[in-house]
Amino acid sequence: MEEPNTTSLNVMIAEDSGITGKKLKKMLEELGHNVVGVARTGEEAVEQYEKLNPDIVTMDIIMPGMNGVDAAREICSKFKDACIIMITSHGQKQMVINAVKAGARGFVIKPFKHEILKSAIDQIVKKFL
Repeated sequence: MEEPNTTSLNVMIAEDSGITGKKLKKMLEELGHNVVGVARTGEEAVEQYEKLNPDIVTMDIIMPGMNGVDAAREICSKFKDACIIMITSHGQKQMVINAVKAGARGFVIKPFKHEILKSAIDQIVKKFL
């Protein structure tokens, strides 16, 4: 039987949609994690990552300015241990592949539920943290 994740992680959210950002924050907190920052653009995500050094980042692929794939690439080039979960809509398969090549450790497809988000985080904890 798999043990429940009892580790409280510091998570940064990179999401341009206020509604999705609030939903993610609520889910993450309900899963026992601390949301340490919210970025609305890829540039903000890179900047905040450097300041906050979160355990995990949830990164939307489509954001104004620098997209999530480029932000993930930049973060992962500077921080080899970065753990980024891409948040994607259906139909963005090539962008997910590009994000994984850029260094992302996992992905979740919108609309997502607690169980899916928890599973993605648990897999990263098991493999990388």
